[in-house]
Amino acid sequence: MGILNITPDSFSDGGEFIEADEACRQAHKLVLEGADIIDCGGESTRPGYTAISVEEEWYRLSSVIAPLAVQGICLSVDTMKAEVARRALRAGAVMVNDVWGLQYDPAMAAVVADFGANVVVMHNRQDIDPHLDLKADFKRFFDYSLEKAQLAGVSTKQIVLDPGVGFGKTPEQNLKAINLISWLRSYYQLPILLGVSRKSFFGHFLGRQKGERLAATIAANLYGVKEGASIIRVHDAQPHEDMVLLNYMLGNLS
Repeated sequence: MGILNITPDSFSDGGEFIEADEACRQAHKLVLEGADIIDCGGESTRPGYTAISVEEEWYRLSSVIAPLAVQGICLSVDTMKAEVARRALRAGAVMVNDVWGLQYDPAMAAVVADFGANVVVMHNRQDIDPHLDLKADFKRFFDYSLEKAQLAGVSTKQIVLDPGVGFGKTPEQNLKAINLISWLRSYYQLPILLGVSRKSFFGHFLGRQKGERLAATIAANLYGVKEGASIIRVHDAQPHEDMVLLNYMLGNLS
């Protein structure tokens, strides 16, 4: 999954693709480099982000989603607002990536069900608790999200779980979230998305600035793939395409 932030304030690439032409060019670049899905976001969700209205978020997304969908590019919309998701799905997106796991907007699950869309249900927390039992909190959060999905009529075949690395967690808990991928997949019998690209916990442990985190990102994603992650969400598609391909080749020698 290639990341396309159509925002002025995302932590890594804010402002780079705010114009529609630039965003569409970046989407095509990511696809050529190996991305199967383009995740389009119109509102930053970095720590300390500035919330925006439905209309502003959709204004940023509207000139990008329809043209890319018409060209056959598989699109996800990264939003926690049901109305933005509705408009994006109507314009041709096929997946909703909700950083609040269907728990922020009460209408989100119904929108996903109405369109028969795929949905990424991400774990999140309002507050960081250094003493948190992360496995227990995963159960609490995902059980509630999956209950909401079931009541709205969302098929389990359409659901992907995301441990929410970088959201409401200490750096150590971010490592633990990656470590729990195999358990999450086994416990819920659902595919897992891993999103760690360029995130700040790499800086915490390694002292690397955001432009120096590619090697750490690849290492974490390789671990995630080996633990059973089905989707990796990245800014840098080509190096990850190479990683996935070579990992597959090495694991399938006769």
